[in-house]
Amino acid sequence: MNDLELFLFELGLGGIFLTSILFVIFGQVTVRRLRKNPSVKDKLGVEFMSGYDIFNVASSLSSPKWLRDKLSHSPLSFLAADYETLYEHTSRFDRILGRAFWFLCITSTSILMFLVILNAFGLLD
Repeated sequence: MNDLELFLFELGLGGIFLTSILFVIFGQVTVRRLRKNPSVKDKLGVEFMSGYDIFNVASSLSSPKWLRDKLSHSPLSFLAADYETLYEHTSRFDRILGRAFWFLCITSTSILMFLVILNAFGLLD
C-alpha cells in the first residue's frame, strides 16, 4: 500500500467510526422522540430492518428539494420518510445532526467503495 491508499483507507475507516457514533446519537436523540409521537410514527418510512428508520429520517432531512419533490411523486414514495412532517417535528439541532450523520456516512462509504473498485481492477497492486 502506498501513502495515498493508506491515507484514504484510514480516512474511510475513521469516517465509519464517527458515523457509527453519530448513528447512535441521532437515533437516541431525534428518531426515538419521533417514534414516540403518534402523528409522526407512521411517516418515518418503511423499516426493512431494525434501525433502518434512522437512515430514512437522516436521508430525508439531507436530500435536496428537487429530489424530495421527484421522489414524493414516485410510486415508491411510501418507502421514504415524509420531509414536511419531519421538518415540523424536529429542531434545527436535529436537522444539523441528521445531515452531519448522513453526509459523513455517504462520504466514508464512497471512499471505501472507491478503494474496493480500484483494487478489483488491479490498480492498487
